[in-house]
Amino acid sequence: MKITEVTTYRVPPRWMFVKIETDEGVAGWGEPVIEGKARTVETAVHELAVYIMGQDPSRINDLWQVMYRGGFYRGGAILMSAIAGIDQALWDIKGKVLGVPVYQLLGGLVRDRMKTYSWVGGDRPGDIIANINTMREAGIDTFKMNGTEELRIVDNARAVDAAVARIAGIREAFGTDIEFGIDFHGRVAAPMAKVLLRELEPFRPLFVEEPVLAEQAEYYPRLADSTSIPLAAGERMFSRFEFKHVFERGGIAIVQPDLSHAGGITECLRIAGMAEAYDIALAPHCPLGPVALAACLQIDFVSHNAVLQEQSMGIHYNKGAELLDYVTNPEDFRLEQGYIAPLPKPGLGVDMDEDRIIAASRHAPDWRNPLWRHPDGSVAEW
Repeated sequence: MKITEVTTYRVPPRWMFVKIETDEGVAGWGEPVIEGKARTVETAVHELAVYIMGQDPSRINDLWQVMYRGGFYRGGAILMSAIAGIDQALWDIKGKVLGVPVYQLLGGLVRDRMKTYSWVGGDRPGDIIANINTMREAGIDTFKMNGTEELRIVDNARAVDAAVARIAGIREAFGTDIEFGIDFHGRVAAPMAKVLLRELEPFRPLFVEEPVLAEQAEYYPRLADSTSIPLAAGERMFSRFEFKHVFERGGIAIVQPDLSHAGGITECLRIAGMAEAYDIALAPHCPLGPVALAACLQIDFVSHNAVLQEQSMGIHYNKGAELLDYVTNPEDFRLEQGYIAPLPKPGLGVDMDEDRIIAASRHAPDWRNPLWRHPDGSVAEW
C-alpha cells in the first residue's frame, strides 16, 4: 500500500481536516490546526506531504521520525500540529486496514468509559449558572470556565473579588452536585496567580489550568507549593522534549497535551507514559472538532492516568458548525451521564461526511481570537 494523495479542508467554525488516500482505496482522516493559524498549518501539511507521498502508510513510526527529523528546524506549534494531523490519519488508515479501533492497536482498553467535561461561560465568563443548568439537562456534571477577564501583571482588589465571587456563586448554586476546573488561560501573571489561587482554594475546584503562561513554566512548582489546588497545563507545549522539563521541575498535577498540536497519537502516547511515571494525571486538551476528539479518546482508553476528556459540544467557539455536523456516525459520540464509550468503528472510529466537508470548505472563515487591551492601551493576554 502506498500513499497517493494528501488533501486539506478548512471548515467552519475554525477547524481543518486532512484526508490521506492510498492506492488500495483506504483513506484516513486527521485534524491538523492551530486555532487562528489554519492557513499556516495547511501550508506546513503540504510541505510535509512531500516526505510521505508514495510511502507505506503502515510505517507510522518511521514516517513520524521522517517528518520530525527530516528538517533541520523542528518542533513548535505549526510544524507539530501539521505532523499531528498526518499522524492521526495514518493511524486511521492502519486501523481500517486491520479492521480494529486504534486503541486495540495500542494494547487495548484500560477502562470501559471515559469521563468528559464541557466549557461554560465563554471568553468573558458570564451567564455561567444558566449555561451549567442547560448542560446538566443533558447529563453533564463536570465543567470548565475562564477564571478572569483581562488581568494586569499586578491588578487591584476589585478584579480579584470579581473572579472569586463568580466561583463562589457556582458553589452556592450547585454545592458539590457538579465539579469544575478554572482556566486562567495564561491571562494571569505570576504575581496575581498566587493571590488568586489562595482566594479560590476554599471552593475546591478540580484544577486551575494554565496558572501562568507555558513560557513561565518555572513558576509551576512555586505556585504548587503555595496551594492545594491541582495545577494543569500543556495545551501550549508541543513535544515530549518540552514536557520533559516541566515533569522534571514538578508542580503540574494534570497534563493537557493536545492531540492536534503535540505531534498526534504517536507523540501524545509517549507524553502520557512519561506523565504516568511522574504520577501526573492526563486530561487531553480538545476544544476542536470530531477527528481531534476521536484521536484523544484513543489515548484516553489506553492510558491508566487519563482522568478527564475535554469536548467541544456547544462550546462558544462553534459558530457555523457543531462538533458532530461533519460526521455520519454521531450516535457513537453519545454522552451518558457525562461519559463516552469507546468508539467502536475501525481506525479512529469517526466516519466523515466528505460531501459536507467539501461544501463547507468553500466558505470557511479565517477565525481569529480577539485582541484585548488593558485600560492603559497595552495589549492584554486573551
